[in-house]
Amino acid sequence: MNTTTVIVGSSIGGVRAAQSLRLEGYEGDIVLVGAETELPYDKPPLSKSVLSGKAEESSILLLTREQAEEAKIQLLLGHAATGIDVAGSLLYLQDHEPLHFDNLVIATGASARPSPWGQRPGIHVLRSLDDCRKLRADLLKGGGLAVIGAGFIGAEAAATGRTLGLEVTVIDPLPIPMSRIFNAEIGQLFGELHRNNGVTTIFGTGVEAIEGEQGSFSVRLTNGQTVQAATVLVGIGAVPNDAWLGSSGLLVDNGVVLDEFCRAVDAPNVYGVGDVARWRHQKHGTDIRIEHWTNAVEQASCVAHNITHPDSPREYTPVEYVWSDQHDWKIQVVGRVGGNADHVLIGDPELQGKFAALYSTDGVELYGAAIVNWPKALLACRRGMGSGISVQELRDKLELLLDPQPTAAL
Repeated sequence: MNTTTVIVGSSIGGVRAAQSLRLEGYEGDIVLVGAETELPYDKPPLSKSVLSGKAEESSILLLTREQAEEAKIQLLLGHAATGIDVAGSLLYLQDHEPLHFDNLVIATGASARPSPWGQRPGIHVLRSLDDCRKLRADLLKGGGLAVIGAGFIGAEAAATGRTLGLEVTVIDPLPIPMSRIFNAEIGQLFGELHRNNGVTTIFGTGVEAIEGEQGSFSVRLTNGQTVQAATVLVGIGAVPNDAWLGSSGLLVDNGVVLDEFCRAVDAPNVYGVGDVARWRHQKHGTDIRIEHWTNAVEQASCVAHNITHPDSPREYTPVEYVWSDQHDWKIQVVGRVGGNADHVLIGDPELQGKFAALYSTDGVELYGAAIVNWPKALLACRRGMGSGISVQELRDKLELLLDPQPTAAL
């Protein structure tokens, strides 16, 4: 009997779920539904190479029509999902008849948190290819760029603005950028990185209002200061695209809530993948939701396995991995960092141009690591997270890599 798997969401999680199903030997029908009319595309380059113009839009395609046809993946683009009848196994779409499914994969991702200061021309968010096109068009007109929010998207776009020769100001209410992610000492290094690259940073101050119009904005701050800018980018986080699930009966709480096998609670033929998925991580003993490319890819592979092997499902217990490119820094994060974890720092960004911060909650076990411009340290940290290496053992290894001892003469 032929079965149908419908995947809602045509970004990386949805595309990889479809492709992974075929790799797992799934022979049923696969329908990939997307709200955008664009062919599926990759999103990390939007704040970097595509925004700067170093990469063409064609280079970020995840799936062409020819590739979809070859893999027997039906593309149904330009139709947003509006609801699910779980009991009837129906997906409701905008401007399209309902789709029947035997398995449903929810991969609708997340959206940029809307600007609370209005969304008129010249005030941007950055999440989609269309967002990127509009922002780039304004940046090419010249003038200053004000970035509200010093998280990954804001920081990456600020760095890109500098490569385009713009005067860039980054504003964030946190006194130290990214200190929620990394903690204060490491966050301070990121602030210094941007200042050393010509970015004006205003931290510990909020935005009260954005006055003026495109090409001539006045960003009014809570300290009474005003920042002049031609273009404003609002990068204040993201929210999971789960509102359309409100009447479905599925458990939704900061994303669709899943079990350890990435199956929706009380709906074993409904799965979740990527930014919209909040699942039970058995090793952490809690429900978590991760907004990053690697998680979407790995979770998609797990879901494909569980759909094709329902009698032997696999728990999804990844070691988290996140990366960001800012100026000349390649930032990579393994496991969990910040929070109540303490850290030790190996290396120095000024002296060696690279460093690694090792995090632990008990002073013994490695909890996570943040690595900058140091591929060998990244490899050691990823292996260490998998093998259960102690912080001290890993520290000793990295210090040898940083300053290898000369070989004794024979």
